[in-house]
Amino acid sequence: MIKLSRLSEESLQILLSEALDFANGKTVKAKSDVFVANLFFEDSTRTKVSFEVAEKKLGLHVVNFDEKKSSINKGETLLDTVKTLDAIGVDLVVIRHQKTRYYDELKETPIGIVNAGDGVGHHPSQGLLDLMTMVQEFGDVKGLKIGIVGDIKHSRVANSNAHTLRRLGAKVFFSGPREWFDEGSLMNGTYMDLDALIPEVDVLMMLRIQHERHDERVNLKPEDYLKKYGLTKDREARMKPNAIIMHPAPINRGVEVDNDLVECKRSRIFKQMKNGVFARMAILKSVLEKKGFEFE
Repeated sequence: MIKLSRLSEESLQILLSEALDFANGKTVKAKSDVFVANLFFEDSTRTKVSFEVAEKKLGLHVVNFDEKKSSINKGETLLDTVKTLDAIGVDLVVIRHQKTRYYDELKETPIGIVNAGDGVGHHPSQGLLDLMTMVQEFGDVKGLKIGIVGDIKHSRVANSNAHTLRRLGAKVFFSGPREWFDEGSLMNGTYMDLDALIPEVDVLMMLRIQHERHDERVNLKPEDYLKKYGLTKDREARMKPNAIIMHPAPINRGVEVDNDLVECKRSRIFKQMKNGVFARMAILKSVLEKKGFEFE
């Protein structure tokens, strides 16, 4: 599973249905030994831990891999690391890497690969859990107006979500600092001024500033960013009555979202985190079944 855009709409709906079933209490276990390693070359809390929980819920054997103590630090390539794990007997690797499209160099490896985020490319499991959250809320995403606000240019979350949501019939809008907006994103949505966008959308997805992907440190005071581009309490009061707030996290409280709104009635931020386990269970199961493993 490299990115959601590679799936047919039918396959995407099957994956979504499986994730929703897991959220509703469905349980399965691998019928044979399956060994999985999580290779995270960028910091992560939600994605890494929820993949580990998902793997254990599926009855998989999680192989400890510490990238900080691996042979990568001796000059070994990512390709050779993955080939080594395959030779040792690992069946599937979950990889997060700072390099966009890192997976291109792994094309010829037989091991199963799940992309847990590649640079500014894609984040398929986040896209699926966000889709889940919207479907749980509204029943369908077709016809919904969805605003994605913040550091669009550097966000793999924005890429995965915008393409998938538009494909399923949602109307996607972007907002945030113009200099952090990739004009290529216009194929998946429309740019709007934030204050014009707020009362129009059913879902408002706020994004953090991707400091680690900027050439220079962003020199904006938190209160200034919140006032210009964030979700303040005044803006929240202008949202539709049933509109919801989402955020892929980590959240910088008081920067992209006012601190008091993180746990407000509209917020689905921690629901997204909970759904992350179920979405990742569905992805892992799907990839392993394609490799011939069975579940019961």
